[in-house]
Amino acid sequence: MTTTVPALGTRSGKGSALQAVLLDMDGTLVDTEGFWWDVETEVFASLGHTLDPSWRDVVVGGPMQRSAGFLIEATGADITLAELSVLLNDGFEDRIGRNLPLMPGAARLLAELAVHEIPTALVSASHRRIIDRVLTSLGPQYFALTVAGDEVERTKPFPDPYLLAASGLGAEPGRCAVIEDTTTGVAAAEAAGCRVLAVPSVAPIAPATGRTVVTSLEQVDLPFLRGMMTELR
Repeated sequence: MTTTVPALGTRSGKGSALQAVLLDMDGTLVDTEGFWWDVETEVFASLGHTLDPSWRDVVVGGPMQRSAGFLIEATGADITLAELSVLLNDGFEDRIGRNLPLMPGAARLLAELAVHEIPTALVSASHRRIIDRVLTSLGPQYFALTVAGDEVERTKPFPDPYLLAASGLGAEPGRCAVIEDTTTGVAAAEAAGCRVLAVPSVAPIAPATGRTVVTSLEQVDLPFLRGMMTELR
């Protein structure tokens, strides 16, 4: 876990049940879920293997170790998990260096949370080297802390990353709004006891108790997030 600015505590919780907002990165704030699949496809093609398009739903939103391990087993590629992880991170870093589109509404929402001093954390299954590159475009000043997938013993879909982020912000998990785009991330946030706002990027996510689903961050603002704490949409 890396703290990028001093932790903001819970001062913004006054008058609202919302204490903090915890955000996923790939597919939620930056339009990069497709980048990962493109890189995986290219790397395995270089190894002489073709990926089945149906596998995309299996690996989307998952931690590197799980996704890479699944693809090695599914293809029978002659490569170690460590070697593949380096190739995938190298390929992804090259792509975001050339183009890093933000998701619609992401920049506005981050700016609004900052103006109102809402404690905010970036919680991603991506490795630290990738998060730090993406932060140069997102703006590190928007996040009190960041949690990378290679910095926790168990990453998503386990609750550990979100529990760590809530603790680091001095917030109760049940008073944190988590914004996610995949079922893996949603499972992690719900297991941590957080309220979840799902903005599906690749595969659909159904509404459920304690979970709100929208089609775009353009539908989301601070009053919307505060409302999630007291009502189910």
